[in-house]
Amino acid sequence: MDRYGNGLSQDSPVIEQVLAPFKKFARVEAAGGVLLIICAAAALFWSNSKWAESYFSLWNTVVTVGFGEAALAKPLLLWVNDGLMAMFFFTVGLEIKREILVGELNSARQAALPVAAALGGMIVPALVYVAFNAGTESADGWGVPMATDIAFALGVLSLLGDRVPTSLKVFLAAVAIVDDIGAILVIAVFYTSDISVVWLAIGGGAFLLMLLINFIGARTTLPYLLLGLILWLAFLKSGVHATVAGVLGAMAIPATTRIKTSQFVRRAQSLVDKFEAAFTPGHSVLTNKHQLEALEELEDVCRKASTPLQTLEHGMHSLTAFFVMPVFALANAGVSLAETPAGVFSQPVSLGIIFGLLLGKQAGVTLGAWLAFRTGLAARRPDVSMLHYYGASWLTAIGFTMSIFIAGLAFEDGGALHNSAKVAVLASSLAAGVGGWCVLRFFARPVRETA
Repeated sequence: MDRYGNGLSQDSPVIEQVLAPFKKFARVEAAGGVLLIICAAAALFWSNSKWAESYFSLWNTVVTVGFGEAALAKPLLLWVNDGLMAMFFFTVGLEIKREILVGELNSARQAALPVAAALGGMIVPALVYVAFNAGTESADGWGVPMATDIAFALGVLSLLGDRVPTSLKVFLAAVAIVDDIGAILVIAVFYTSDISVVWLAIGGGAFLLMLLINFIGARTTLPYLLLGLILWLAFLKSGVHATVAGVLGAMAIPATTRIKTSQFVRRAQSLVDKFEAAFTPGHSVLTNKHQLEALEELEDVCRKASTPLQTLEHGMHSLTAFFVMPVFALANAGVSLAETPAGVFSQPVSLGIIFGLLLGKQAGVTLGAWLAFRTGLAARRPDVSMLHYYGASWLTAIGFTMSIFIAGLAFEDGGALHNSAKVAVLASSLAAGVGGWCVLRFFARPVRETA
């Protein structure tokens, strides 16, 4: 059994050992996707039931944190979108850094395919949206159909089991991560309000301090988290969306260990020998002082052999998948259908989102992947056909949480345009999930590698 609970031993094939952390990640994302669906459905039911007033009253309740001049007073909805979502983007930042250092984005050759597919999947949907909305009051929503919800996308893939190769899951996750990078840049550059130079300078100072303590070798997480809170508060006050602070903070988290691998092996083996030598027949470990000392020292050595990046990412995944994102869905997926304009699906904002997600994502991702293969920038895996990539392109059109989040930034007044955008995102995401599952289930046959 490995540290991720996958039942792997050192004798397992190398490829299984390499993919074990990813499979653990995919399982968490898939399970989180199920919880997201439940919370989104609950929000829709609640916001259109006889208790609808309590739904909107809850999220508009002003919550004050702090006191006096230092107090922050915001509606509960904004605490979710500015606070909890910063935690989500912090986790995304950790994933991005890991992928750049040791994952699918580690080299130009590896990154070519997901980058090309993701770029196509961002540019084409945005252009489709603009074609429907140029010169209208809804023109600012062009970023909405660019997004991909990795939890839902991997959740749909998990329903297909072994019918889809693991390399397709890796591809989809990498595309979603590149997509997240694009979304972060779009939020930072295009969905930012008036800038406060003073607060931005304070945030920049906190970020530089995080980089400095990383450089001098600090490997405990507490100082990074304290400085990260200052960074988040400064960005919240600066006008740059606070979620960007989450990504910046993640970039400063150390990815190196406090001891080298060879030191860890020698020290761990010595402590295991010490533990074994201290064994006394008939006595419990709890009453064996020397065994307890060996265990405590071994725990300390294990902590030193693990990077803060690994530790935080491992801990944050469950928190974001099973708390942050479900709460976001509950707070944001609720939309009063009675207050949504009649003929919502014929409005430019809705048409731009629906066609941008459902057609733009398919065309952009598939074309981007095909061009990467055609130009020789990337090599197609023998176990994955172009029909598999096309099926995956449907799943990238599940925008859900990220699309709803960007819609909230584009249409801050929360009026009819915002309602129409949310309805379009929910409908498109549902259609994309069903469509992608059907393509991969009934048309994309498993490809066997030739000997």
